[in-house]
Amino acid sequence: MSKMDNLRAMREAKYAESQKRAAAAPARPKAAVAPPAAARKAAPATEPAAAEELCGHRNMSGRTCTREQGHAAKSHRYS
Repeated sequence: MSKMDNLRAMREAKYAESQKRAAAAPARPKAAVAPPAAARKAAPATEPAAAEELCGHRNMSGRTCTREQGHAAKSHRYS
């Protein structure tokens, strides 16, 4: 067997083992999902402080944009 054949055999064995382990493991619980947009819009209508919705755009480091929803500025303002 060549080196590549050995590598392929090891990779296939590792894959088969992970498939067997995944089949035996219990299923993960589903992650919580945000409510639909209609429900989110109805909630701020009752809160006076949240009259203006924020853009909510997130950058790569996880900071969110603090400008108003649908702002005309090309850049986002993160905090």
